[in-house]
Amino acid sequence: MNLDLSTKAEITWCPGCSNSQILVAFRQAVDEIVKNKELKIEDLVIFSGIGCHGKITDYLNINSFTSLHGRLVPTMTGVKCANPNLKIVGFSGDGDSLDEGIAHLIHAAKRNSDISLFIHDNKIFALTTGQFNALSSKGFKGKSTPEGNIEEPLNPLLIALSSGATFVARTYAGDIQGTKKIMQEAINHKGFAFVDIIQPCITFFDTRDYFKDKIYWLEDNYPRDDFNKALEKITESTQEKVSLGIFYKKDKPTFEEELYK
Repeated sequence: MNLDLSTKAEITWCPGCSNSQILVAFRQAVDEIVKNKELKIEDLVIFSGIGCHGKITDYLNINSFTSLHGRLVPTMTGVKCANPNLKIVGFSGDGDSLDEGIAHLIHAAKRNSDISLFIHDNKIFALTTGQFNALSSKGFKGKSTPEGNIEEPLNPLLIALSSGATFVARTYAGDIQGTKKIMQEAINHKGFAFVDIIQPCITFFDTRDYFKDKIYWLEDNYPRDDFNKALEKITESTQEKVSLGIFYKKDKPTFEEELYK
């Protein structure tokens, strides 16, 4: 029998929003992990920030906490330090953790805190109806950049990798099974796990057609422990193809292990 992780809260995302696909993938991931006795549901705590993604904690019958804007990561690391036996998973928007909260993300990756961070990457501030953010492409026209964004976007995977994250991956919300598998590996990883989830905003910046023919999964024999290969892969141009998968995975003592020595 599957775990019933649903709640009585009405789902109020836009009809067809890809956040719902992330929700489904996570429910399936947790269900399988608990069934396989890799985790007890009472030991799992989920976190969300401010943004459209933040509603996800309302729809999951799991111990949860909603943080202030940009303060998701330090809340997660604080709880992990207080009780290292808990499994800590956070959902955050690209604006939430790569604009307001970018310093917290960098330091958590540097410390190799034992947490998993799932970024809902739609490349805009969607909750406030479509302003550009740190990941918006150059030329993007939105509410705050009607003549086009003049800045180059940040590369979230490069930031995570270069800051010390020991698990760096990317997936696509529309591929529920692929996203589920990435989530499971991230949750089971010991150390800072960073997962960029391409999540088109169908209302204010619909990129589904753009990604439809561009995304592909890394080969099964891709060397996950090769830092230079990961660096090469995550910095390649996304104009023609966009790779999905686990780019880097390494075993290394976590911050909490060092703290409690």
